[in-house]
Amino acid sequence: MNPHSNSPFDLNDNHAYKIWRDKKLATAPTDISALIVDVKDLNNLSNTEKSALSASIKVCNMAIYASAQGQDGNKHMMCQFGRRFGLEQLDHNMGADDDGITELEVKTDPLHGRYIPYSDRAIHWHTDGYYNTPQQTIRGLLLHCVEPAAKGGENALLDHELAYIHLRDINPAYIRALMQPDAITIPANIIDGKTIRPARSGPVFSIDSQGNLHMRYTERVRNIEWKDEPEVSEAIKALVNLMHSDVHYVYRGTLQPGQGLICNNVLHDRSAFENSDNQTRLLYRLRYYDRIAI
Repeated sequence: MNPHSNSPFDLNDNHAYKIWRDKKLATAPTDISALIVDVKDLNNLSNTEKSALSASIKVCNMAIYASAQGQDGNKHMMCQFGRRFGLEQLDHNMGADDDGITELEVKTDPLHGRYIPYSDRAIHWHTDGYYNTPQQTIRGLLLHCVEPAAKGGENALLDHELAYIHLRDINPAYIRALMQPDAITIPANIIDGKTIRPARSGPVFSIDSQGNLHMRYTERVRNIEWKDEPEVSEAIKALVNLMHSDVHYVYRGTLQPGQGLICNNVLHDRSAFENSDNQTRLLYRLRYYDRIAI
């Protein structure tokens, strides 16, 4: 299943898995506050700040920076910040601006209005770009808060490697089932009779060329086709139960101005929110084909 020797993700290598698993569970942060690193200036990240962020990412695939650069920040600044972590290849997705950066805010125009990320509705658990081609796999993600909503807009975060452990510990057959190339199918995106994106199938869990675990998932109920196998159905049920549990490594919090998430495209969701006349939610989203270099 895995061409990499001594890989914890090789279902035939329980020894390597146990060593990695025990360390992973022992070092997983117990509270979202452990992910937060104060950064004085995002334009001039110090080596100490970068090391602290990298240490968090190494442990749980994510970190949260806290700066004073909310409304004072800009998109160019975020690109420069991402480059400090080897993030170069931006995904110029349909909703992004010409620079490849997406402004996540309530929008009602025909291009954005039909999609939930540009509404104030809740977004269920997912990894970004789950509908992309394998050549355009989203491995790195940056979210920068310019302004939070007046109410709501909380995110939940879950390291996909811990989701893998949870499922493998219950039944290794769940992992094998979710690694099938047709485990999940995202139907075509058709608007006014025109195919914007064809249907795409793929695995939930996969291993990249460097031996890193990647996860492709959405909790959408409508218009998602799961492979009709008992192990797939049982695995997804177990995963959903984990994501909606109060286990300590499901982190919950609301980004404040100047705060941001940098991660290896971990599982995340967003609660519904409300804007006010003087406070309107705006986040910058940068999706990358690169994995964070640490």
